[in-house]
Amino acid sequence: MKNVLIAGASGMVGNIVLDHCLSSSKINKVISLVRNKSNNSHPKLKEVLIENFTEYANHWDLFKNIDSAFFCIGVYTGSVSDKLFKEITVDYAVSFAKILKANSPDAKLCLLSGAGADRTEKSKTSFALYKGMAENQIDTLGLEFYAFRPGYIYPVEPRKEPNFMYSILRTLYPMLRLLGSNFSIKSTELAKAMYEIGINGTDKKILENKDLIHFLKEQSEHKWTKN
Repeated sequence: MKNVLIAGASGMVGNIVLDHCLSSSKINKVISLVRNKSNNSHPKLKEVLIENFTEYANHWDLFKNIDSAFFCIGVYTGSVSDKLFKEITVDYAVSFAKILKANSPDAKLCLLSGAGADRTEKSKTSFALYKGMAENQIDTLGLEFYAFRPGYIYPVEPRKEPNFMYSILRTLYPMLRLLGSNFSIKSTELAKAMYEIGINGTDKKILENKDLIHFLKEQSEHKWTKN
């Protein structure tokens, strides 16, 4: 039975990852780090309020004996200042990973990154630059680390779109899907892939959108063959 730690369970993808963890017979305990209390209630679930996601001095014990961790915190480009975008994208993620490494060095860590993440750190685009920075810094820690790089994430659950561009993308999603596996993925598909890889691992450590679609297809075919 595994112990799981998740940050960002109130988000579109993190919430579905949390549901998978709570319903899994492989998982004994789920610790969810949140800024605000949710209405979630489950015998496996322990919610912990975190005021500062770069400072865990009073919460080190939460990171002990963790088998799998999911970092799903993120904000949309342009929704906050560049300084805050970098803090959330890089500092939050790296702080989480460092404390995890110090307390559970054998844990698997799944990071919700994004398509175009630039590990050369030369990109002029904040999204690509900071996602690449976060991946690079976490990769040096020596954890079993998986970077998930989805393209457009189609929200299966109805929601208010964060901006006009996302409203357009939602409308165009069926067309994006027809263009192949490089460009888009459903929120439920991404969360399923994160959960499966976070618990069981996989060979690839950087998972582009097409890799995630391929992984899920293989999982489905394997399950069908077994049945």
